Amino acid sequence: MKILASVLTIAASVVLLPAGLAQISPGAAKKPPLSPPAKASVELGGKQVTIDYSAPSMRGRKIFGGLVPYDHWWRTGANPATALKTAVDLKIGTATVPAGTYTLYTIPSETTWKLIINKQTGQWGTVYNESQDLARVDMQKNPMLQPQETMSISFENTQGNQTQLHIRWENTDVWVPVAAQ
Repeated sequence: MKILASVLTIAASVVLLPAGLAQISPGAAKKPPLSPPAKASVELGGKQVTIDYSAPSMRGRKIFGGLVPYDHWWRTGANPATALKTAVDLKIGTATVPAGTYTLYTIPSETTWKLIINKQTGQWGTVYNESQDLARVDMQKNPMLQPQETMSISFENTQGNQTQLHIRWENTDVWVPVAAQ
């Protein structure tokens, strides 16, 4: 009986050893995250403005009005909350935003979008406390001619102390003017 138990233990070790080594092998490739970290940055008023976010992809899914419901706040990215860091006071749309760190959310709808600038920071993207809103501003919405697989946030059309903050994904491009104060 002891011999049979020893043989079974050795056989199991031989079968399972390659799988275990593959998991701990230093050369084993790590899978890239489904929503990798991304950053948008611009210099306004001689100071840096950055947005750190995670960029999800469509992967065959209907995004707006599907995965991201209309008329409900959205984390505007994936994973940790999307963070705006500004070393200069800003005017974002109609909102005055003092230098500091904020979380950005949006409320998408079929026809209009709102950008939410929230004072709570450091939380996971699915945590939203409306009482911490600094401001909500209307965004311009443009259709895109070609679908965009991976969500992006960018600063565009920068001239002097002014720029545009764009959020693009699927077939939607929304933006808001931003200016250093």
